[in-house]
Amino acid sequence: MKKIVTFALLAMILFLGGQPVSAQNSGALALIIDHYAARNFLEGAIPAADLDRIIQAGVRAPSARNLQPWHFTVIQNQTLAKKLVSNNLDGNVIIVVSGPGDGKTNYVQILDCALAVQSIYLAAQALGYGSRIYTNPIDSLNNSMKTELSLPAGYSAVALIRVGKIQGGVDAVSSASSRKKVEDVVTYKR
Repeated sequence: MKKIVTFALLAMILFLGGQPVSAQNSGALALIIDHYAARNFLEGAIPAADLDRIIQAGVRAPSARNLQPWHFTVIQNQTLAKKLVSNNLDGNVIIVVSGPGDGKTNYVQILDCALAVQSIYLAAQALGYGSRIYTNPIDSLNNSMKTELSLPAGYSAVALIRVGKIQGGVDAVSSASSRKKVEDVVTYKR
C-alpha cells in the first residue's frame, strides 16, 4: 500500500510540474479533488498541440523501476473509435493504454498503465477538455481488436480514455457525481 501511495504522490507532483503543492498551484489540486468523469461531450477537434500535451502527461507518468511499460494508441478515426465507445462524437479522441501481458495478471504493468491513464485524464481536464476512463470495452478489444488497433505484440489493453470538448470547460453532470465520504474509505493508524 505504501508503494501505491508513493506512486500517487509522484503522479500528482509530476502533474503539478514537479513543484510541491502551494498556493500558486493549488488549482491543480482542486482539479484532482473537484472534477469527475465527463459525460456531456461536444463535437469538435482537439488541436494537435493540446493532444500532444495530453499524451506527454501519460508518457511522463511514474512507473515502478522506471520501466515505462505502456503503449498509447491514439484513435482519431471516428469509425474505429465508435467500435470502442458507441456514442463517441466527431473530434473526440480515444486513447488506448496497453501494457505487456494479458491485462489481468500483470499487476505491476497494470498499475503503471493506470498511473499513465490518470495522468492523461487529469491533463485533459487541466486543458479544459472532458475526459472519461472506460474499462468495459477492454475484454472485447483484447479478444478481437488488437491487430486492428496495432497494439504491440504481447501487449493487452488496460483502459481507454475518451477526451473531447465540453460546454465551456464545465460538465454539469460530472460535477454532480456522488462520492463516498472520506471517513467511509480512509483509516488512519497513528
